[in-house]
Amino acid sequence: MIGASRWLMRPVRLLAIAVVVFLLASIVTYALGVVSGISPAAFVAGDDATAEDLARISHEWGLDRPIVVQYFDWLTGLFRGDLGTSWSNGQSVSELLAQKAPISLSVALLALAIGIVGGVGLGVVAAFRQHGAVDRAITWVASVGTAVPAFAIGVLLILVFAVGFKWFPAGGYVAFQDDPGQWLWTITLPALALSFDTIGDLARQVRTGLIGALDGNYVTGAILQGFSRRRIVFGQVFRNGIGPALSILGLKFPTLLGGAVITESVFSMAGYGAYTAKAAQGGDLPVVQGALIISIVVVLVFNTLVNMLLDRFSPDRRGTL
Repeated sequence: MIGASRWLMRPVRLLAIAVVVFLLASIVTYALGVVSGISPAAFVAGDDATAEDLARISHEWGLDRPIVVQYFDWLTGLFRGDLGTSWSNGQSVSELLAQKAPISLSVALLALAIGIVGGVGLGVVAAFRQHGAVDRAITWVASVGTAVPAFAIGVLLILVFAVGFKWFPAGGYVAFQDDPGQWLWTITLPALALSFDTIGDLARQVRTGLIGALDGNYVTGAILQGFSRRRIVFGQVFRNGIGPALSILGLKFPTLLGGAVITESVFSMAGYGAYTAKAAQGGDLPVVQGALIISIVVVLVFNTLVNMLLDRFSPDRRGTL
């Protein structure tokens, strides 16, 4: 019973940490808007506004209330799914970002999937062919993948596969609900451009972790007991050696979301990152704050899931052969 209770408390503890981190991040996000000095009154009224105009608009927007009250009103709005109103066009920020977010999330998630499959696959092959030509080739490819920036890889992919072979479109986006096949076709090259760094880092971490696990005394003991190589690898080696790769994976999704800003520009995709960057340049603070909050929530959810997996593969949770 005690063991079961501890097992149930672990995800609860991780969720509690995520909630605390979210609240702290929301305070920082709102505070950045306050210290920026950008006012919707001046933004809406324009340069010719009088002091009376600014005071009237500030009162209508509730900006003459204490900062703490404004923050809690904003926070309660977040829990209702209300991210505020865009200063530039008066539309709901939630609706605007809901139109843009699927583009960036589609690219980032596909890049993550490619990175996991490619990185884990290359890492496993390198670990079981260590010190050979295959191992050296994979290590070299992984190093190049992490060294070359995503925008350079994106341009190269466009030149080869879009302009040269004409296998993929050079840019644009088709929504999944409009045409699933074209949706996948339009996000493949951007996702590939983003995935190289993840492939390289995961390949190196999986290789290192598996080589360390293969050198464990329990492997020799299992071989002497007559266990098959397949059972040894999947029963213990893989589980014991995957921990470092999972830790790296937890840091990768935020990087992929951030990299979407660059790849969206290269591939002419009007996504979440490009739209937020444009809003920041125009001083549309609610859009920037809303985008930050969505990014924080997505990253926290992903990292919580990764931490749960890490907890599952911790020493006291590992099974036996």
